[in-house]
Amino acid sequence: MYLDVDNNGYLDERDFACLALRATIIEGKGEFVYGKLQENQHIMLSLWEEIAELADFNKDGKITVDEFKQAVQQCCLGKRYEDFPQAMKMFIDSNFKMVDLNDDGVIAAEEYRFNCITKFPIDDVEIVDEAFNNLLNDDDRRRGGLTLSRYQELYAEFLGNPEETPAVYLFGPLSEFYFYDGLDNIEI
Repeated sequence: MYLDVDNNGYLDERDFACLALRATIIEGKGEFVYGKLQENQHIMLSLWEEIAELADFNKDGKITVDEFKQAVQQCCLGKRYEDFPQAMKMFIDSNFKMVDLNDDGVIAAEEYRFNCITKFPIDDVEIVDEAFNNLLNDDDRRRGGLTLSRYQELYAEFLGNPEETPAVYLFGPLSEFYFYDGLDNIEI
C-alpha cells in the first residue's frame, strides 16, 4: 500500500493531506474543484486520525511499517469489509473512485492498466492484463470488471486473509518489485 506519499519511511498527517489532493485531481481528471478537495480532506484526515489512534502506539505522530502491520493485524485480519473501521471503509471507497476513471461503477481493464502503470515500473502490458484476469471471477468477467462491492470484498480479503488469493492482484501484477507474503510484505 503506497500511503507514504513523501517516501520518508513512515506515515504522518501530511501523507493523508497529499492523498486528499491526489484523489481530488485524479477524480476530476485534472480539474481542481475546491469543494471536492474539502470532501477528500475530510475523508483522508479522518482516516489519518483513526489510523493514528489504532497504529501510532508510541504517540509520536508517525506510524512506522511495523506499527502499521500490527494495526492491520488487529483491525482487519479475518474480518470482512463491513467490520472494518469506518474511516478505512471510506478510504477503500475513495480508492475505487480514483481507479474508476469514467465513473461508470466498474473498474475495467483499461482503468486497471492505467492505475498500475502510474504506480509501478512495468515494461509489459501483458503482465498487467494477466493480473487483471487473475483478479476477476466469472461474475466480474460478465460485468467487464470490478464493481464497488466486489472491490470492497477483494480489499478486505487482501488485508484480512493471510493466504494468497486473487485479491493479491488488486493493486497490480506480482513481480520482482512486489510479491505477496502476507502482512510481512505490506508497504506503506
